[in-house]
Amino acid sequence: MKDDEPKGFDLARLLAERGAERYELHSRHLNHQLPRMLHTIGFDKVYERAEGAHFWDADGNDYLDMLAGFGVMGLGRHHPVVRKALHDVLDASLADLTRFDCQPLPGLLAEKLLSHSPHLDRVFFGNSGTEAVETALKFARYATGRPRVLYCDHAFHGLTTGSLSVNGEGGFRDGFAPLLPDTAIPLGDLAALSRELKRGDVAALVVEPIQGKGVLAAPPGYLREAQELLRKHKALLIADEVQTGLGRTGDFYAYQHEAGVEPDLVCVAKALSGGYVPVGATLGKDWIFKRVYSSMDRVLVHSASFGSNAQAMAAGLAVLSVMEDEETVAHARRTGDLLRERLSALVGRYELLHEVRGRGLMIGIEFGRPTSLKLRSRWTMLQAARKGLFAQMVVVPLLQKHRILTQVSGDHLEVIKLIPPLVIDDADVDRFVEAFTAVMDDAHSGGGLMWDFGRTLVKQAVANR
Repeated sequence: MKDDEPKGFDLARLLAERGAERYELHSRHLNHQLPRMLHTIGFDKVYERAEGAHFWDADGNDYLDMLAGFGVMGLGRHHPVVRKALHDVLDASLADLTRFDCQPLPGLLAEKLLSHSPHLDRVFFGNSGTEAVETALKFARYATGRPRVLYCDHAFHGLTTGSLSVNGEGGFRDGFAPLLPDTAIPLGDLAALSRELKRGDVAALVVEPIQGKGVLAAPPGYLREAQELLRKHKALLIADEVQTGLGRTGDFYAYQHEAGVEPDLVCVAKALSGGYVPVGATLGKDWIFKRVYSSMDRVLVHSASFGSNAQAMAAGLAVLSVMEDEETVAHARRTGDLLRERLSALVGRYELLHEVRGRGLMIGIEFGRPTSLKLRSRWTMLQAARKGLFAQMVVVPLLQKHRILTQVSGDHLEVIKLIPPLVIDDADVDRFVEAFTAVMDDAHSGGGLMWDFGRTLVKQAVANR
């Protein structure tokens, strides 16, 4: 540092001086494939600020966020109540994380969270969704004394080793074995569940009420009947609500759409953070916690260094307060119904559009093989190169031409997933439907930049084999 340069840490100055290096820094020091991928599909934008469900770039262009940071931004970005709570907790200079006391905020957040969670009694706070799942797996195995956990095909429960053991996507698991004892069963297949339970070594079934990969809901009645089978065989039901929880599907939890379902353990994270401070929570029945923490000797048998930190607890309390005050769950149900109905009305209009499904503001748009010869030949070309390219062809113009951020729902899937902030309004719904209609019109016109981009994707897919 030169003598005349200002000393001391200045975040604003640092960003002003080096913010333009963002992609270069990432390429050099972090996951080098991420900027490469973003450059390839034209997603290498520079967003300057954000609020609610919108971003703005340096030129003042407005972008609609239909991704919500993979569901983290349930209340949108920079909700004023959550921001104030974090300023307040920092200004309070609390004696946080002393490890040998009981601060009030974790107890208050647990109390508030449990008030929305009938039949559950206690909470463990960690730092992420995968950690919430890890906790549930450990608690289930210890409480039952059994080693094996069942999960569903195509499930996604996280990427740490335990959570990876119940991940239904082979691409994430490849090369990381050996994992925990586990068995995959088809979502909705009660016969398969019964067959595995009869072996007598199953601790639990972990299930997403709506799978994030593909936006596939458990069939009606499945969770309730699965719960009965599990109880009969003294195994536990773990509901992974990391993405579906806290209002995403139009109920506080997605499992609450089905009467009589009372999971033994529930995992939440993402939206509880308010988009600021990582937080995860595993909620469970009293007997499970008392079995795990059975004596003072076992008081720290499962813990997290940053779990229950004051900033995360304050953010969680603020989020739940806002959700109650602003009736966020009801808003998500109404707005989600409106968006899904508007999109479903387009299915008969476009032969490439096969289905619109989901609940609340968790919506899957699935594309499929068209009937007309010209479109069918182009579809076949894409499928031969790599399944999922057409969905990517839709996502790119939504951002490039219409400034709407979306995502393909999973590798090798022709599905776009919409998980916007729960605060989007009718104007945002209109904007998305109009943009999506324009993209579908272009796709069905048989020409244009969209199919040119498709040919570029085909070349890249072939080259990467």
